[in-house]
Amino acid sequence: MPEASASAHASAGASEELAPSLVGEEHEVEVGPVAHGGHCVARTESGQVLFVRHTLPGERVVARVTEGRADSRFLRADAVRVLEPAKDRIEAPCPFSGPGRCGGCDWQHVKPGAQRRLKAEVLTEQLQRLAGMTPEDVSWDGTVEPAPGDKVAPGEVPAWRTRVHYTIDAEGRAGLLKHRSHEVQRIDHCLIAAPGVDELGIEDREWPQIAAVDAIAATGSADRQVVLTPRPGGRLPIVELNREVSVLRIGEKDRAVHRVHGRDFVRERADDRTWRVGEGGFWQVHPRAAEVLVDAVMRGLTPRKGEMALDLYCGVGLFAGALADRLGEKGAVLGIEAGKRAVADARKNLQDFPRVRIEHGKVEKVLPRTGITEADLVVLDPPRAGAGKRIVGQITDLGPRRIAYVACDPAALARDLSYFATAGYRPRFLRAFDLFPMTHHMECVAILEPVAKRS
Repeated sequence: MPEASASAHASAGASEELAPSLVGEEHEVEVGPVAHGGHCVARTESGQVLFVRHTLPGERVVARVTEGRADSRFLRADAVRVLEPAKDRIEAPCPFSGPGRCGGCDWQHVKPGAQRRLKAEVLTEQLQRLAGMTPEDVSWDGTVEPAPGDKVAPGEVPAWRTRVHYTIDAEGRAGLLKHRSHEVQRIDHCLIAAPGVDELGIEDREWPQIAAVDAIAATGSADRQVVLTPRPGGRLPIVELNREVSVLRIGEKDRAVHRVHGRDFVRERADDRTWRVGEGGFWQVHPRAAEVLVDAVMRGLTPRKGEMALDLYCGVGLFAGALADRLGEKGAVLGIEAGKRAVADARKNLQDFPRVRIEHGKVEKVLPRTGITEADLVVLDPPRAGAGKRIVGQITDLGPRRIAYVACDPAALARDLSYFATAGYRPRFLRAFDLFPMTHHMECVAILEPVAKRS
């Protein structure tokens, strides 16, 4: 590089580094609409966008900047003083919730019904912005449905989280991470933790040489499990908790899960079947989520005897089993899953269905290799990033009469719905479920069919 160019490059880099941090600045702002991510949108006096947590649309607050510089596209902030509260604001029931504290919940300060309305606003905005669709276009009634038993009065919190990830601080005590931070908020009780997790007493003891503890309380059985992640070079402690548990650990070198004591799986229950979920594997966190989602998917697909179905990202086989049960002896189901242990569990869980096949690998690679050229039904439950244009194309090329898309992220759902629309598939209907109360997360089920079949 010529000397002059190198000098200019260095100067440019220096000027970028010198953009002043705005962390700690406070701005009195009028709060605008809710946005995807558990915050609301406001603007500073100079017009810079603020993403503000711990507030509500329409409020006037003092927002303190937590991230961002003078040249940032937007700043992140916390509402540290509420000057004009919204009617839906309540005092947060959790003592660990609020600016600079635990980042696990986004809406502790909001009435439960208003939380669901906020989520509906977010889903509406994402559909419009990323898919160009209105609630009417997707046949959605605009509501986010609570899970059975989760309707609670303001100030009450449903205890729903059956899997909790605790981070252990430098003194060996359990806590939860602060928002967008590696700093630990030590706690003595998590209000949203399910009773089966709470009764283990993770917060009551010390965890020397341990970096993290994952606690799992099965809802279909009395199975309890902890997965320990030791610190580098750390040794496992003797685990004595308030309930009998199986113990697993994460290997320091291979990062794999290894059994230490007890079963390496828990037993869950949904759709009148017991499901084996191994090595801390994926299962819906809300105790009623699996049942709610299976019901929504099966009602939408209306499986017929003898049909051929696909279950993509099938996990331990929940939807594959529900489909096989309804398709009868002449029906067939192919499941595809990237997790090796989940595939083993799915095959074990579905061994009494001779016409169910579970393949291991990434969907986009395995599906073309199967030789399948058509399917009647497809269920896909992709990770948070969504399925993407390539997989959507592979699915629609099979010409299914109906597709059930289970989505945990409204932005990914909206993007993929736009790809489906381009390929000639539109939503027959959409439902949204509040399976993560007190947080900004939700679960959606969209049932799609070819445009030509729309009445």
